[in-house]
Amino acid sequence: MIRFLQAVLLLLPLTSPAPAQEAVTRFGDGETEILVRSTTDIGIFRPVMERFAELNPHLAISYEQWGSNALFDRSRDDCRGRGPQADAILSSAVQQMVWLANAACAHPHRSAATLALPATRRWRDELWGVTIEPAVIAYNKTLVKGDDIPRSRFALLDAMRNRPRFFRSRIATYDIAESGLGYLFAHSDSLEATTFGALLEGFSRVDAIATCCSAEIIAGVAEGRFVIAYNVLGSYILNSGAPEVGLIMPEDYTLLLSRAYMIPRGAAQKAEAIDFLEFLLTPEARSLLSRAGLFSELEVGETGLSGSALRFIPLSPTLLVARDANRRTLLLDFWNETFQRDVSP
Repeated sequence: MIRFLQAVLLLLPLTSPAPAQEAVTRFGDGETEILVRSTTDIGIFRPVMERFAELNPHLAISYEQWGSNALFDRSRDDCRGRGPQADAILSSAVQQMVWLANAACAHPHRSAATLALPATRRWRDELWGVTIEPAVIAYNKTLVKGDDIPRSRFALLDAMRNRPRFFRSRIATYDIAESGLGYLFAHSDSLEATTFGALLEGFSRVDAIATCCSAEIIAGVAEGRFVIAYNVLGSYILNSGAPEVGLIMPEDYTLLLSRAYMIPRGAAQKAEAIDFLEFLLTPEARSLLSRAGLFSELEVGETGLSGSALRFIPLSPTLLVARDANRRTLLLDFWNETFQRDVSP
């Protein structure tokens, strides 16, 4: 029934046209052209793309970088037959990817490599998680030190209660209306955290800032304009080149995200998209992803956290709840009552 309703929704018009991509880069100069659309910053993903192009000299790869909401809108529009589809899509807003797959927008593939993925990182032979990245608390190392570093949500709550003036307008997180990833983290928190309501109350009390993007948030922490950033992907901090920014994996629980890869049903170069997926699942690619901070062996690594504190966001139908219109409206209303918007240029 859910799949039928999702398919019916494909026939409905979009409320507004999808905006253009943020940036485009080409890799390789072969005769066969493929198009990859992704929410991953080109600068972070470049070594992976360069190596895949080197191994496949017959390819010319266009890599388009998108915001998550814009990528979802474009992919949904393309699935309706309103534009040429990408050959591969890679997004951090995995709830949107589950929606697309459930709406029959994905091309299936099965291999030994995909079947070797844990259940949290694959769904119905149509979505595959190719990274492992924690959502962390970032902080300015100069301004927040020692026992003042909040190592859990409970500690962050105490810090805001005890030093409201210090933190006023200096805590930032994603604007969940603008960021599909931010919305996913907020939705996951609302399900996991006994602290969720208290956190929003605390954020409201200190006039926390909701802003659009990882780069802007991390730059604000590095500059000292923000002293704390909540629920930021650790990979972006590791790639920021900002030694002033530290990160904490919250001890109460740490959300783990695996970016979802999908081959659109109408992709022109399905075989090449499959080759790219298979490459992303090789040890060589995993090593490149690890160097970029996009793959952390947290299951076996020394995180200092208990096993129960590592919470994977699974690629599964449960994420369709995050796309429920009523739930989304309630969460957005609750969120908008809490946060200021970042109005800086």
